[in-house]
Amino acid sequence: MQEDKHIYTDAGIEIRSLYTESDLKDFDPEVILGIPGSFPYTRGVQKDMYRGRYWTMRQYAGFGTAEATNERFHFLLNAGQTGLSCAFDLPTQMGYDSDHPRSDGEVGKVGVAIDSIEDMKLLMAGLPLDKVSTSMTINATAAILLLFYELVAEQNGVSGNKINGTIQNDILKEYAARGTYIYPPRPSMRLITDIFQYCKANIPNWNTISISGYHIREAGSTAVQEIAFTIANGISYVEAALSAGLDVDDFAPRLSFFWNSHNNLFEEVAKFRAARRMWANIMKNRFHAKDSKSLKMRFHTQTGGSTLTAQQPENNIVRVAVQSLAAVLGGTQSLHTNGFDEALGLPTERAAKIALRTQQIIAYESGATDTVDPLAGSYYVETLTNEMEALAYEYLNKIDAMGGSVSAIESGYMQEEIEKAAYSYAKAIDNGEKIVVSVNKFTDTTTESPEVFPIDPKLQENQVKRTKTLKANRDNEKVKALLEDVKSAAQGTQNLLVPMKEALRNKATLGEVSDVLRSVFGEFVPGN
Repeated sequence: MQEDKHIYTDAGIEIRSLYTESDLKDFDPEVILGIPGSFPYTRGVQKDMYRGRYWTMRQYAGFGTAEATNERFHFLLNAGQTGLSCAFDLPTQMGYDSDHPRSDGEVGKVGVAIDSIEDMKLLMAGLPLDKVSTSMTINATAAILLLFYELVAEQNGVSGNKINGTIQNDILKEYAARGTYIYPPRPSMRLITDIFQYCKANIPNWNTISISGYHIREAGSTAVQEIAFTIANGISYVEAALSAGLDVDDFAPRLSFFWNSHNNLFEEVAKFRAARRMWANIMKNRFHAKDSKSLKMRFHTQTGGSTLTAQQPENNIVRVAVQSLAAVLGGTQSLHTNGFDEALGLPTERAAKIALRTQQIIAYESGATDTVDPLAGSYYVETLTNEMEALAYEYLNKIDAMGGSVSAIESGYMQEEIEKAAYSYAKAIDNGEKIVVSVNKFTDTTTESPEVFPIDPKLQENQVKRTKTLKANRDNEKVKALLEDVKSAAQGTQNLLVPMKEALRNKATLGEVSDVLRSVFGEFVPGN
């Protein structure tokens, strides 16, 4: 008899050839699953899920100038997108204006350049800010971009209680996995809790943080690590807010999450279900939240950028379809599908439209949305969900013993675990244990010349000129005084967003406000 071969998920969980009722012998569906829309939300946070409404189809866009990105926003909305999602260039993420020497060569490259309120006006021109939901992938400078958005909405006659959207605002994962941090962890946490307080009072429908596993996974983590490290960061944000004097039910309903979706369909579905159940139990039993909204893990999903291949890039259309289906079967609230050409550059309009059409085909043609949580009760899916949950709790217990996420990051624990996982995955591809079509199997020696998104070389020049003109023509004495107010607030305990808003309203720039905070908080240097 041929020996049964060993098969493992990407997280290293061994998959048996057959799952039966015996794998769930202690399984109590009423306790472990519940019903959709009810605790512990394993089966979803809404009772009718996509029979009520589809997920928000939120394609990520951002490149070059504010005008160019605004044009892409309008293109996507006209193609049927139902929410906006904005990427910012590295200088904007790192708190530098486009005219700063460190911005040279990076302006508008991986996202849109936003230096001032004038740029935000151009970015959102002609868009119904009281109707459209806008997600902004921004972390260290999240407060500034949020205030720009609020100010532009106010100038358009839309009050803070009528705008809605999400800022990523998840600084802890930047230290662990991504690197777009500015200040040390502890003052960064103060900025986050100030945002919680400010939005509660002024922008009540805004999701104040999108606790992100996406970039942890992109850095090379396993699916289990993605769950564990992301939830550990979420716990730290809740603890920081409680320490700042907030009641858990005052801010927890506006917390949201951001997950990656990779190619292993059933592992990804199990990941989403396990994470949702874990968060509900943690919020109920650890933090004693009473509002049911505080227990619900609402999340956005993006298909896996690191899974895309430059070789035979059209194959990525299939990968994105599988990953999108996993997100839908896992119960996502919104979804971005990557363009098939993103291993080569920014997505072209053709690639962006195919990515959006992928979501629409799943929604309207696949039947995956016809019933709620269609994989519930599967011996395989429920066993895998339980196993992933148990392994994620092992990591959480280790992080708790270290004193929480901030301490685990400061000690380098999370970073080392992610690096080990990334190395193991790369090694498995190199030695052929892990098959990646068109990379180490089914390769093609023919060369292709696919369309690549063009970058205008004059883009940086025009953006720098606009920023310098703004600085020359504003009331610089008034701006200087308002920046001093920001500095005083940073040195004290006042909510930072209040003086920041006045400075930004009067045309202080993102870089100038960031520099004031740098002068008080300092900058984070890994290893110090």
